[in-house]
Amino acid sequence: MRTHTLFKVAVLTGLLTLAGCASKVAEPDNYSGFLKDYSGLQQTTSASGKPVLRWVDPNFDPNQYDSIIYHPVTYYPVAKPTSQIGQQTLDGLLNYTNSKLKPAIGQRKPLVTSPGAHSLIFRGAITGVNSSKEGLQFYEVVPVALLVAGTQAATGHRTMDTHLYFEGELIDAATNKPVLKVVRKGEGKDLNNESTPMTVETLKQVVDDMATDATMFDLNKK
Repeated sequence: MRTHTLFKVAVLTGLLTLAGCASKVAEPDNYSGFLKDYSGLQQTTSASGKPVLRWVDPNFDPNQYDSIIYHPVTYYPVAKPTSQIGQQTLDGLLNYTNSKLKPAIGQRKPLVTSPGAHSLIFRGAITGVNSSKEGLQFYEVVPVALLVAGTQAATGHRTMDTHLYFEGELIDAATNKPVLKVVRKGEGKDLNNESTPMTVETLKQVVDDMATDATMFDLNKK
């Protein structure tokens, strides 16, 4: 009886673990502080079909604006290289992100270097780049199997998920108040194990999707 009870507890724990790992959007614990206010964010679907968190000022009228000031995307907080994510990858990822986002945003409104009477300001940041061991499979919730999974992880034979976190906003240059905020979590390519280095190619599709959404998003959509 006790063994049966422990098994049910193990199964429930595994299911909860799977539910947590299945989240496709950033959780509050993932918020970096780059945005001053995260209230009002609602889960929705981007133009490319990706789940995102977004807030749009209900009074925002894109037709009132005629230009955008593009602030280059940065890392926030400052990114530090690791054995898996080297400085070359960090630099390359940031350069690639700006090379895709800047022209995408420029398709919406002309880009300017100083604010006019009807300008928007774009600011954005990559707030996290990480890899994590793939979520436990159902058969691994039994304690004995958990020991096997732990050994596989320790010996570097477990597939790793990769993610990129991004936060951005559009600000009314005249009032200095945001009119749109977005927080998104993108899933990159899997790595074979925790010894496999991450490259720009690992996360390119995440950046490409963001650029597509910047181009296609209906600014009139609340």
